[in-house]
Amino acid sequence: MKTNKTAFLGIMAALALVLSFLESMLIPDIPFLPVGAKPGLSNVVTMYVATVMGFPGAICITVIKGIFALITRGATAAFMSLFGGVLSTALLCLVIKKRGKVFSFIGIGIICAAAHNVGQLMAALCVTGTYSLINYLKYLLIFSLITGSVTGFMLTVLMPRIEKITVKQNKEMSK
Repeated sequence: MKTNKTAFLGIMAALALVLSFLESMLIPDIPFLPVGAKPGLSNVVTMYVATVMGFPGAICITVIKGIFALITRGATAAFMSLFGGVLSTALLCLVIKKRGKVFSFIGIGIICAAAHNVGQLMAALCVTGTYSLINYLKYLLIFSLITGSVTGFMLTVLMPRIEKITVKQNKEMSK
């Protein structure tokens, strides 16, 4: 069972890294937002892992994404990725328990996107000491509404399909 969990996390981490890489290569910078602001498509993977494995699996994906940022974009990007990612993942794991009762995946996506952006802004403030960066917060929160809705919608559409595949595989493995 432990081997299956490790393999699953490896596959999910690879998927998150591929999405992150493609996003950074294919989506240009968005005017009026800080350089590097992206939709966060790899967060769909983190949200999924949090749903099926809880905090340990989700934080593992977050740390791997931070290490990827360190390797591909340097220490500042890694610091910002980890700061935003850990804050977002912590909130994700708190609100995912309320899924269906209080929050949909779209609501959870928005909360996580906002937390990630706030965390990254806090990291940027620490790195630069430039407190005028706080002026970006209103744009980042609006951006969070859009990107969180997109990632939440993606998981809403994908989750039933993933669950169907999982049930089918479990039946085949039990034969």
